[in-house]
Amino acid sequence: MVIDALEKLQTELKLRGFSPLTVRNYSFFVDKFLKATNKSIDEINQEDVRAYLASMFDTKSKNTIMLAAASLKFFFKKILKKEVGEIRVPKKDRKLPEVLTKEEVSKLINSAETRKSRLILSLLYSSGLRVSELVNVKPSDINFSENTGWVREGKGSKDRMFMLSPGLVIELKEYLKKKENSKYLFSQKEPLTTRNIQKIVKHVRQRSEIQKKVTPHTLRHSFATHLLESGVNIRKIQVLLGHASIATTELYTHISGEDLKKIANPLDNLLDKKV
Repeated sequence: MVIDALEKLQTELKLRGFSPLTVRNYSFFVDKFLKATNKSIDEINQEDVRAYLASMFDTKSKNTIMLAAASLKFFFKKILKKEVGEIRVPKKDRKLPEVLTKEEVSKLINSAETRKSRLILSLLYSSGLRVSELVNVKPSDINFSENTGWVREGKGSKDRMFMLSPGLVIELKEYLKKKENSKYLFSQKEPLTTRNIQKIVKHVRQRSEIQKKVTPHTLRHSFATHLLESGVNIRKIQVLLGHASIATTELYTHISGEDLKKIANPLDNLLDKKV
């Protein structure tokens, strides 16, 4: 019965166009919930959901609890055809993202030990791709004559174009000459895992001696912020990042320190008038 319910869940998610990562995550949390309640499908109810989520509060992050809640709401409403009602979960922290300066980005990329690592870091910063998108890029997704590429079935199962530095395109061409049979840009038959990329970034950050916390997403934040600083319209940045909502882009591309330095202090204006 439980196996049937999970199969129905996975089928429904796929038919609705959810990404493979979302299918795995939703299936994981629903499976954990069903095992934790130890009840038949017909017996589980809203109170079981609330008790399960409450048990996560002391050991799991807010993001994990929110994802678990979304998984169970979908399962109850779409698969079991039951109303789960309102479930209060902690709101996701809206912290300003960590951003590298242009000098720090350059230092990071130049600290890579291998050509592959340098290209991975350069592509993350040049394109603003999510790490889950980067690992699935194929050589056929790159338009070398236009300095662009395509994300196939990114977040929300949407395709979108990304831009590339002309200098990076030349380097990728040279790199791929020795990788003629590679299915993916940076791997042969199977895509690298997001964990592989995270380890590469962590190792290079340590070599660079940059004191900030640096993750693949830090390069995405930096890409967006540096575009904003150079005057690129926020709507265009929204498209490049693949955000469904402009509100998300506004958080990523927060007012930078460089922009703040350009603002005239109102006290200076008052003092100038007295002189």
